[in-house]
Amino acid sequence: MSRITGLHVRDVRFPTSREHDGSDAMNPAPDYSAAYVEITTDALDALVGTGFVFTIGRGNEVQERAIAALRDHVVGRDAEALLADMGGTWRDLVHDSQLRWLGPEKGVIHMAIGAVVNALWDLKAKRAGQPLWALLADMSPDDLVDLVDFRYLTDAITPAEARSLLQDAVPLRAGRRARLEREGYPAYTTTPGWLGYDDEKLARLCREAVDEGFAQIKLKVGGDVDEDVRRMGIARRTVGPDIRIAVDANQRWDVEDAVTWVDRLREFDVAWVEEPTSPDDVLAHAEIARRIAPIPVATGEHMANRVIAKQLIQAGAMSVLQIDATRVAGVNENIAILLLAAKYGVRVCPHAGGVGLCEAVQHLSMFDAVALSGDLDTRCIEFVDHLHEHFVTPVDVHDGRYWPPTAPGAGTEMLGVSLDTYDFPDGPAWTVDTAAPAPVPDTARVA
Repeated sequence: MSRITGLHVRDVRFPTSREHDGSDAMNPAPDYSAAYVEITTDALDALVGTGFVFTIGRGNEVQERAIAALRDHVVGRDAEALLADMGGTWRDLVHDSQLRWLGPEKGVIHMAIGAVVNALWDLKAKRAGQPLWALLADMSPDDLVDLVDFRYLTDAITPAEARSLLQDAVPLRAGRRARLEREGYPAYTTTPGWLGYDDEKLARLCREAVDEGFAQIKLKVGGDVDEDVRRMGIARRTVGPDIRIAVDANQRWDVEDAVTWVDRLREFDVAWVEEPTSPDDVLAHAEIARRIAPIPVATGEHMANRVIAKQLIQAGAMSVLQIDATRVAGVNENIAILLLAAKYGVRVCPHAGGVGLCEAVQHLSMFDAVALSGDLDTRCIEFVDHLHEHFVTPVDVHDGRYWPPTAPGAGTEMLGVSLDTYDFPDGPAWTVDTAAPAPVPDTARVA
């Protein structure tokens, strides 16, 4: 038997705002960041479970404190017992009545729980000697159903229906896994599309995306409609008629603005319109979806929980569901969302690109491809080519595809040198003088 001996949290920030990486209509100067957690045990193997919550700078210290507040829920506990019953572990954290009052099941505390849950999954997969996607895909339908909290979901999907979906896929798992390993998982790239890039950089990165095999790119929109029309024209002329171009408004519009804006962009054959309005406004998404059809609405990266996912699906508010590896309460809740999408035939194209999001979410999509939907034709994962070098097992993306990771774990472990260099506010990345403006001072860090 081994025990959890520590839950350690760090505030890690990358100064991406200096090059306008990640810039969009709502977030013009993001510093991609991670509230990063390590869970240690007294086991002789010395394996460490890692997870994080992705933020864009200020406020990362708030997320750090929320994760630290969960120490007493795991430190001192029997590691084998926690890992053997990940459904029960999830419920112990999420159903804590005092923590629940801070949500319930949304916001900073819910994401903090997700970081801890994901770190435990990372530890579980490392102990099993498997990448997380394969560990999940090998689990029995009964064990997978036991991971999910079906409270608030049974009007849309019951445990029996979920079990049936998973059971139907069991005979197909081997063939699906072979295809995944042979063909990879489709990717699309947002690398060309940041709003702060000039025209030359936009065109150059569009050309490079096509040369690298991507069949879809995405551009940020929502700052100025005439500028968006002009930038979309540059992108379309550069990539030609056969490459899909999606657009992302990052919650910028009201309903009428969204409809009017999208009408101006129709000529460019828009693949989807992402986050056109508030992520909490299911009815507004449904109205926009109705009025801009047949252009699909994509949303979900900021949805608070599985209940919002259920409502978006029930209301016909989107055609593309974008899960995020660190927004909801970890792997368990994302499996619930994947089950909902599978039942209702909604394609899932995850949000990624931020610190470690590509590394983490690929495991969820690949589990889905093997053990649930089996869809490798209409689904794709977002990719942005930055910050991967800071991870022990960075994503392998080439020829426009994600290639299945083989290293044990969830892909969330960062390199020690990166953690030390980008530690905020004391790491060299933040203390060495640069030509960029100094970062806005933040409050004291968690000890």
